[in-house]
Amino acid sequence: MNDRIIAACDGAAKGNPGPAAWAYVVADGAGVPQRWQAGPLGRNTNNVGELTALEQLLAATDPAVPLEVRLDSTYTRDAVTKWLKGWKRNGWKTAAGKPVANQELIQRIDGLLEGREVAFVYVPAHQVDGDPLNAIADKAASDAARTQEAAGGTAADLPVPDPVTSAPPRARRAAPASASASASAKRRTAGGSAGSGGAPTLSARFPGTCPCSRPYAKGDKITKVGATWGHLECAATRS
Repeated sequence: MNDRIIAACDGAAKGNPGPAAWAYVVADGAGVPQRWQAGPLGRNTNNVGELTALEQLLAATDPAVPLEVRLDSTYTRDAVTKWLKGWKRNGWKTAAGKPVANQELIQRIDGLLEGREVAFVYVPAHQVDGDPLNAIADKAASDAARTQEAAGGTAADLPVPDPVTSAPPRARRAAPASASASASAKRRTAGGSAGSGGAPTLSARFPGTCPCSRPYAKGDKITKVGATWGHLECAATRS
């Protein structure tokens, strides 16, 4: 007898609103997928897809067995774990006095949660090392939204998630040496001391390159070396 069911649910909308769908995947207590289901919703929103996925999952699992639901929708998670009690207390009105969006769906979910032990676990979507059950549900929902056809099966024919690649870090574009030196000169402090030949000495506000071709770092003492800025010792050799 299973002591727990682990599952994931997800919704999709191509355009939001647009062709929409829901999907879920049910696993055993060890997280091994056992079965999955997906269905179309016509033209609808992503939130309706997410909520419908949860409703369908709750209806398709044994209410007597504790359930762990993994989902990437903070809206769905917060609707049932944070906002639901307040909405019911306020006659299904928001704090601003407006009718709760997707009220009928949320009311059905509320009924399915009655008397059940359900834990909601948020998992980020589309991660390189993300939750595998969420990735399967995401793929099933996306396919059903695109085809507008119902689908389902067992562990033998699970949807294969699209590969996720991590974006390479954006290279920081270095300013030309002359521009860095010029910027440093423009930002010199009022209390700078005099260098060789009476030129002001200041702490570099930005890294740059001395005319000797060696760099200087932010915070290094620099002074005028010819027509630009550079090391104090280089200014001394030119004087």
